[in-house]
Amino acid sequence: MRIAEISATPDHRRASATTSVAIDTDSDHSAVLSKIESTIKSLERHSPAHPLPDSYSSELRPPVGQLSQLAHLPNSVKLVVWKLSYRLWNACVDLSNASSRKISEELAKLRQVAAEMLLVTADVVGIPSPEFKSAMFFYKTGLIWYDLRKFDLANTCFEKATDLVSNIDINSVSDEDERKLILDINLARSRASWEVLDRNLAVALLNRSKNVLFGVSRNYNALAHQYLSFGKTLLSASEVSTVNEALKLMNDALELCEKGLRVVKRTEDTLNLKELRLKTLRFIAAAHLQSDEFESVLKCVKVLREVGSGGDHHPSLSVLAMKAWLGLGRFSDAEKELRGMVLNKGIPECVWVSAVESYFLAAGAAGAETVKAVFLGLLERCHVSAGAAIRVVNRVVGNGLSNGEGMKVRAKVVAELVSDERMVALFDRDGAAKERTTIHALLWNCATEHFRSKDYLLSAEMFEKSMLYVPHGIENRNLRAKGYRVLCLCYLGLLQLDRAEEYIDEAEKLEPNIASSFLKFKIFLQKHDHSSAIAQMQAMPSCLDFTTDFISLAAHEAVACRSLPVAIASLSQLLNFYCSGKAMPINEVVVFRTLVTILSQDPANDTDVLKHMKRAHVRQSDIGADLFFGKCEVGTREKNWFAANAWNFGVRTGQEKNYDLSAEFFKLASEFYEIVCDGETERNEEMICKSIILAVSAIIADEKHQKGTLQEAEIRQAIELLGRAGKILTSSSISNRKNDDEVAAIEPYFFFVYTWCAFDLYSRLSDMSGQQLLLVKNLASSKSCNPKHLIQIGLEASQGPRSNPEVAIFALNASLAALLASPSPDYQTVALVLRNLISVGTVHKGDPDGDSIMEMYKQAYRIMVGLKEGSYPTEEGKWLVMTAWNRAALPVKLGQVDSAKKWMTIGLELAMKVSGMQMYRSCMEDYLAGFEKNLNGQDHGESRAPPVS
Repeated sequence: MRIAEISATPDHRRASATTSVAIDTDSDHSAVLSKIESTIKSLERHSPAHPLPDSYSSELRPPVGQLSQLAHLPNSVKLVVWKLSYRLWNACVDLSNASSRKISEELAKLRQVAAEMLLVTADVVGIPSPEFKSAMFFYKTGLIWYDLRKFDLANTCFEKATDLVSNIDINSVSDEDERKLILDINLARSRASWEVLDRNLAVALLNRSKNVLFGVSRNYNALAHQYLSFGKTLLSASEVSTVNEALKLMNDALELCEKGLRVVKRTEDTLNLKELRLKTLRFIAAAHLQSDEFESVLKCVKVLREVGSGGDHHPSLSVLAMKAWLGLGRFSDAEKELRGMVLNKGIPECVWVSAVESYFLAAGAAGAETVKAVFLGLLERCHVSAGAAIRVVNRVVGNGLSNGEGMKVRAKVVAELVSDERMVALFDRDGAAKERTTIHALLWNCATEHFRSKDYLLSAEMFEKSMLYVPHGIENRNLRAKGYRVLCLCYLGLLQLDRAEEYIDEAEKLEPNIASSFLKFKIFLQKHDHSSAIAQMQAMPSCLDFTTDFISLAAHEAVACRSLPVAIASLSQLLNFYCSGKAMPINEVVVFRTLVTILSQDPANDTDVLKHMKRAHVRQSDIGADLFFGKCEVGTREKNWFAANAWNFGVRTGQEKNYDLSAEFFKLASEFYEIVCDGETERNEEMICKSIILAVSAIIADEKHQKGTLQEAEIRQAIELLGRAGKILTSSSISNRKNDDEVAAIEPYFFFVYTWCAFDLYSRLSDMSGQQLLLVKNLASSKSCNPKHLIQIGLEASQGPRSNPEVAIFALNASLAALLASPSPDYQTVALVLRNLISVGTVHKGDPDGDSIMEMYKQAYRIMVGLKEGSYPTEEGKWLVMTAWNRAALPVKLGQVDSAKKWMTIGLELAMKVSGMQMYRSCMEDYLAGFEKNLNGQDHGESRAPPVS
């Protein structure tokens, strides 16, 4: 407020006039005062609409400082200084009152300058109580610094005010305002000390203030209020170490209230002190509660309720009592207090909500039913806001989720609470849209947590209750559809498929989208309705928000459910999108690989496997191997997977005598092995060659298995295919070094199969027959040649439908030479070769008495010479003996004596090397002796050698 100017008496006016004359004569005083007055006038003219510059205080400080240095100021000058100080103070007040802005530091500085001016002239004569007036300036300036949070400056002002009034005899002060000022300065200084954490000084100043109460009830009230304020501050820190200190301060406040009531004179002061005493007792009870002194809390509550005529009915008493009973573990008494709050309509909403939260926090799941009953009772008796309902629901739900104890009990209570018609109506009011959204989100999040913990039944119940808080307007269609979808998920988890389908049907009515379509697909999967699941999957692309991720997800779901037909259909559908340019969830090669893997689980799908593997090969040809398979090791690994699986399928189908598929798989394997991916330097020539050879062998095997005949075009294609393998064999015929060992690039078996297949195919074409002998000679000359392979070719060439005696004789002779070159020849095989050589030679030469045939028998005899008995197969030896001896029959008949004698002689010689032919040998010797005797006796009669059987 504006301080009135000093009302001067005539004597004072004369003194002022005298002072003015003195200043005029004193140039130093005049100059200083002139500067001060000039600045004050400028300040008085300053418009409140503009911010106050810092120049005023900086202009005033130097002359005020000079004024304090001038000694022995005349009293007239002092009076002028007082007048200027009041003018400066009032100008600051006017600027503060006229401005809507917060008081600035500049105004605080100017007020402090005004106070300093009074301090310089505090001993002025003619001013009543100048020390109190100067102290008041410093006190009010300190309050401004305090409000500006400049506590050091505030404390300085309060200390100067204290110094000004400290030398005054308290008993001589009779003015009530001056007495009040002494107390106010102490209290203000105490507050400033408290703010800078000098608590000891702050409390000491309060204690000192007890001496300046002057028996005035208002002063008791002010000091008690300050004690209580400090106690509340300490109590709010929630530190155990400060509770006792807070209690001491509040007890001092209580004591001051009691003393004040004994000296009180006015009714208003009596009511204020009584109210402060009750308030202090409540905070004392709160302090006891904080230090877990529950019995003391109940004592305080009892005193408060019994005090006066009607007792204290403050809402906090029920909360304090309830918490104390809870602390003592007496839940029934706590429940009584809580239920008693329902009957008190005057209890503020925030109080009973806090009480409900505290009760449930202590009682847990056991108190859930009580909380529900109390809340519903409050709904009936008084106005409850939607925000309060949210707090209660949040407390019940949140606490249950935090510790997991009694989760189902809490969820059940929440479900019953939020489904109550009164509760729903509370959120259905106008203006409760925000709160309705909050309660829906709270229930939704609770349901989500239960869903994550796989408690689908509880989750479904909470989701259903959240739907109660979704309005039916068109703007909420999406939210309702979302609720139906999550309910569908819950019942899917519970395997209640019909109910899940009902919910998703409702969701589709409200908002048909890809999520609903996918959930319906999942339901069909769970029902094992494969055809409906496939149809639903194929309908997904028609959804406006469709992305290919859902087809990929459908495939994963189908695999997880072991619904392989659905998985195959989904993956096949997914492959159709790779040419569309859409962003795809996974690499195309992965889809092909997964599809082939699934199809391979059933041998009946071999044809589909081949189709998709061929499709993968075509795709890599179209977009490039690096883009299809990937780069570096990844690409190589993917390519080798397809190649190796094509090979394995070829082997398996071949073993199952499904030779046409086997041939296709082997051809495909060779094509995959031919691909060179990023990071590879060359093709896998070895596997290409093997795959081609096995493919052609499967073609030939299929012809025989089907008892069909290859067309000439098919034959020439097979020969062309084998030509590629032949080039690789030629380049690989020279062994390569590996760990200093000679290792053939291609196994001998494949060289044989290649030769066998080529021999077979060449035999079918008239213009290729000359190539057969060359093929066999190449095989025979290779390091990997095996005599048994030559025998097989020789037998085929001699006995097959398209025989080639020349090739047969060469192959059999080459195999015989290789067999005999062995350290331990297999004479069973040697005998077989000799028999076939004799048979082929006989047929091919057309002359059974030819020298080449005879030479074969003689070779057999030479082989038998020196062998242990039984080394050469007896049956084969007997065959040689019989056929050689019987070959003499025709020459004998024709009279070709020499030829007959040669055959009988070789037969007898062979018989001598074969065990078990002693009887035959004797007969043969007798006949040969008789034959020679007849020859010597010029017996030209017809003679016939006896056949040996």
